[in-house]
Amino acid sequence: MLELFRKHEKENAKEYAYRVIKNNILILNLKPGHLINETELANSLNLSRTPIREIIMKLKAEKLIQVKPQVGTFVSPIDLNLIKEALFMRYTLEKEVLKEACINFKEENLLEMEKNLYMQKMLLNKKDALLEFHELDNEFHKLLFQGVNKGNVWEAISTISTHYKRIRIIEQKENNNYAVVDHHEAYIDIIKNKESNKIEELIHKHLKSPESKWYKIIEKNSEIQEYVINYNSQE
Repeated sequence: MLELFRKHEKENAKEYAYRVIKNNILILNLKPGHLINETELANSLNLSRTPIREIIMKLKAEKLIQVKPQVGTFVSPIDLNLIKEALFMRYTLEKEVLKEACINFKEENLLEMEKNLYMQKMLLNKKDALLEFHELDNEFHKLLFQGVNKGNVWEAISTISTHYKRIRIIEQKENNNYAVVDHHEAYIDIIKNKESNKIEELIHKHLKSPESKWYKIIEKNSEIQEYVINYNSQE
């Protein structure tokens, strides 16, 4: 059954439906290989089939849904090759953005990052806050990129990061987010103190180190293995 979420302020019905379906895929409520039924989705979200079909096409463009002619429409498997590409892009660009932030960063963005971090800390011991924390996490990094006028770069990263987000949510289910919060605190300290010499180590810990955890989760969980493709090509 589709899990519904609180509707955001000013979010129209189609935007809400898109977010609900996408989030259900990200949290594995709609599992890889799940057959998408347009009528069921339309009924659950009180929409006609036309906007549902448009949403499905958008999710197909984001590689979260596969349309197999004469067969059906399915939730895509988790593709490790797509994850690696997104991680490469994020790792390379975020490092440069943080270097720019040490030179010149918008004060209002720094304040928003600190507020965001406070809310992350409030969620650390809260049950069933996985998706809420994940959204705050993404917003934190979006604020970083916007703080050096690179908001469009963040949007480009987000566009190719749908599979990366899926594996991160799986990993966050297995582990707590204390390390993530510590890293975010270090991001803010680096910007405030202009400590560009600490960027390389922090970016590696925050973005590259979790990669080994993903593989361990896949190795020990036969169900997750069934959801993942291109696993044997991992280095």
